Amino acid sequence: RIVLVDNPVEGHAGDGVAERVAAELPDVQVVRSPTNAGFAGGCNLGLGEVAPTQFRALLNNDATVTPSWLGPLVEALDAAPTNGAACPKILFATPFVELALSATTHRRGRGDRRELGVRLSGARVGDVDCWTRAQLLSGFWGTEPMPDDEPSGQWTAADARLRLPCPVTGPTPLAELRLAADEPTTITVASGDESVVLEVGVSPDWQAVPFSGAPMEIVNNAGTVVFPDGHAGDRGFLEPDDGRYDEPTDVDAWCGAGVLLARRYVDELGGLDERLFLYYEDVEASLRGRNHGWRYRFVPTSVIRHVHSATSVEGSRLARYFNERNRLLVIARHEPAARLVAATGRALLVTASYARRDVLSPMLHGRRPNADVVVSRLRAVGGFVRRAPRMRRSRRRD
Repeated sequence: RIVLVDNPVEGHAGDGVAERVAAELPDVQVVRSPTNAGFAGGCNLGLGEVAPTQFRALLNNDATVTPSWLGPLVEALDAAPTNGAACPKILFATPFVELALSATTHRRGRGDRRELGVRLSGARVGDVDCWTRAQLLSGFWGTEPMPDDEPSGQWTAADARLRLPCPVTGPTPLAELRLAADEPTTITVASGDESVVLEVGVSPDWQAVPFSGAPMEIVNNAGTVVFPDGHAGDRGFLEPDDGRYDEPTDVDAWCGAGVLLARRYVDELGGLDERLFLYYEDVEASLRGRNHGWRYRFVPTSVIRHVHSATSVEGSRLARYFNERNRLLVIARHEPAARLVAATGRALLVTASYARRDVLSPMLHGRRPNADVVVSRLRAVGGFVRRAPRMRRSRRRD
């Protein structure tokens, strides 16, 4: 059975997918939530509608499956009664081509000691805007306030590497990057055997770049890793699918983008923690289950494809808020008090470093400060502080 959960977003009319599925696919059960229950609440709604089957699968709205994905997961759960979840190999939706950037750099000084190359604020492959799907691999300084006409841009260092999604079929398309700098700057862009030298000006401009590298399949998730400081990450994230993740193994946690769960595990868990709403709910459920002896198995012969952050957009205010808040809440529920205090302190120190970069340094240079990242991080810490006592009490019941 297939259940589609429709979570409404306040103030938006919706995309019509639920209505179209109900009309054209009568075998699919559409469950409509009266309010946006978040990822956790939406999954719980769907799990509650499924008949008492032995297995229950979760699949993101931006994921697609291969025809043989389910069988190996069922076999993995059947292999041991303590296996609560079977995790497929999750690849990005399309192959990617890698580009290398090399730029002359400068330092702004006065609180900003970074070696800055150019600002990259857009990417196109053919006529498709793919900036939100670009993979910034190395040599980028991270999300920070940018000029109004360069939203979501990032500074490069002297050398940087990125990947852009490549069409699966057809001739090699034209690729373009939207580039700017504080002062006229020379940059070399290479891909495969081709390279080009570009002159980058102070205003953002689209420039054609080589796109001849060999397309690569890239891993999104090969199971989830939980680090000692409470951070959780996708095992194999942004690594080529070249055989290094072709062996089955136990993993710390499962990823909600695509997973098969044993009914016994779901029943004992009682569902996802809806207080988390979005992000880390799969990690929290994994940790809760692990405390009761459940294990999670990575199954590389099962493959699904995932756009990744198609709904929430990685690096957005929404994603930053829930990622940081929920990471601390999960630590509050599952870690000793000393580790929680240390994690909270680190979160505040990191916020202070952003304040120096985004507020203090611009003021010293006579530019307009931008406290957007600082405010969103402080909101996340504030949201954590308000919810931490209840989460700590849940720890006693686990």
